[in-house]
Parts: sequence; C-alpha cells; structure tokens
Amino acid sequence: MFGVNVKKVEDQLVIRWQFSKIEIPITHITSVTLDDTYGGSEPSAIRIGPVNGTSERILIRTVNQSYILFTSSVTLHTNIQAMLHPSN
Repeated sequence: MFGVNVKKVEDQLVIRWQFSKIEIPITHITSVTLDDTYGGSEPSAIRIGPVNGTSERILIRTVNQSYILFTSSVTLHTNIQAMLHPSN
C-alpha cells in the first residue's frame, strides 16, 4: 500500500497510509475541497501521504482539525465526496 487509502466504514471516514490509520466521524466533516497550493494552505493541518511526486492535494476540514491528503489519484476527491453524500 503505497498511496493514501480512504474508505467509509459505518459512520466514519477511515484514512490509511503506511502504518497510520485515522478515523474521522462523518458528522464532524465540514468540507472537502481541493487545495491548489504546494504544501497545503493550512499550516496546522495534519499532512497525510507523500508530498513529493503527487499531483492532488485534498483538504478535509472537520469541526476541530484539518487534514491534507497528498495523492496522485485524480478520482480520490470525487470518491470521498460520494462517500459523504451518496446518491439515492
């Protein structure tokens, strides 16, 4: 597992990278956006994934913390949005 892996497990968004596992309650997520800056626009955000050699930066804001996912997957942002807002 080289890249960042994101799954929805029950009522949580589970992010895995290397030996790290971060569980974020979906009800705590306030927004998911693309971040166009190189290192991320929020200095206090938790950075997940390899910074070098990645093309996408996804910013996940929660009620008490922000996370920046560094990935080369161009579909990960769309997939996370679908996990949070499934169509009926």
